[in-house]
Amino acid sequence: MNKVSVYRKEHFNAAHRLYNTDWDVEANKKIFGKCANENYHGHNYELIIKVTGAIDQKTGFVIDVKELSDLANEFVIKKFDHKNLNLDTQEFKNLNPTAENIAVVIYNLLRPHIKAELELRITLFETDRNYVKYPA
Repeated sequence: MNKVSVYRKEHFNAAHRLYNTDWDVEANKKIFGKCANENYHGHNYELIIKVTGAIDQKTGFVIDVKELSDLANEFVIKKFDHKNLNLDTQEFKNLNPTAENIAVVIYNLLRPHIKAELELRITLFETDRNYVKYPA
């Protein structure tokens, strides 16, 4: 069977603060720099959702991109867009909202809603130059 990858690009804006509560302010500033700002800071995140699998012979789709868009909006965009990740979301109450952790959380939010036989990969751009992929 031929495998094809389908991509959906989404966008959300969110604020966060990188901070480890086990460390003092100076240690946090040393490790996280400006990202440890006590007043938070924000990013215009670009999210790319990649789904790979065999083409369904009845529909011609790997996955319906409208369905993928709906899943992204329901489980990611509504949850994170224009939010303070540290204060407004359950996912990051006790988890440092690094780009790495955000990508894993997004994967875990979407994975149950995508057929098990389809591969899922998340690419998250925090800036034009900094991005992460999960799974690697």
